[in-house]
Amino acid sequence: MKEASADPLAEFRKVNVDGTLNLARQAAAAGVKRFIFISSIKVNGERTEPGTACCADDVPAPIDPYGITKMEAEQGLRELASSTSMEVVIIRPVLIYGPGVKANFLSMMKWLSRGVPLPLGAVHNRRSLVALDNLIDLITVCLNHPLAANQTFLVSDGQDVSTTDLLRKTSEALCRPARLIPLPVWIMRGLALLLGRQALAQRLFDSLQVDISKNKQLLGWSPPVSLEQSLRTTARHFSESKNS
Repeated sequence: MKEASADPLAEFRKVNVDGTLNLARQAAAAGVKRFIFISSIKVNGERTEPGTACCADDVPAPIDPYGITKMEAEQGLRELASSTSMEVVIIRPVLIYGPGVKANFLSMMKWLSRGVPLPLGAVHNRRSLVALDNLIDLITVCLNHPLAANQTFLVSDGQDVSTTDLLRKTSEALCRPARLIPLPVWIMRGLALLLGRQALAQRLFDSLQVDISKNKQLLGWSPPVSLEQSLRTTARHFSESKNS
């Protein structure tokens, strides 16, 4: 997220497009029957309007180089599948969390574990997340399910939460009080603009929901682990790592 390349699109293409398609061509040549590609919800876009959700078969709307190149890799894989006997399955996860999670999710747990007051007590957006266990379970189903062939799936826990709800649930999992100050979102967006942190504000305040009904209808798949269970597992690992 701290891009240093003069041409980030070209750099992302080297890995997300060229690297993926090179591997996929070799897999097809070796007789691999099915290739599962972990893409990104960024192919669908960065946000959803309140009360709406992304669907697997929506027209792609990526914005940044990462999302654009993931879309290009998907397109290349579909072309490969149409010209070989290898099937392709594309899975687009939302934010993935679980034991060992890094980046913003880890920072959030650190702040909450310290009991630091946060001005995020009145955020009413809706965001989809996916526990690592749920993502792995869907991948396992897609390995052999006949109806998964050449399909695209979104994946989440099926329990969308606001930023405020996520902080409260994570605090509960950490056995710490949630000290959340209900500062109006418009004030925080203004501060983020002044500080040049619009991307962070987008992740904190905008909605990004996905519809996983296709998974149920086509594969009979529902997330086996709840958001609350997954947060407890993540929090336990965080606490044990901090104390070791």
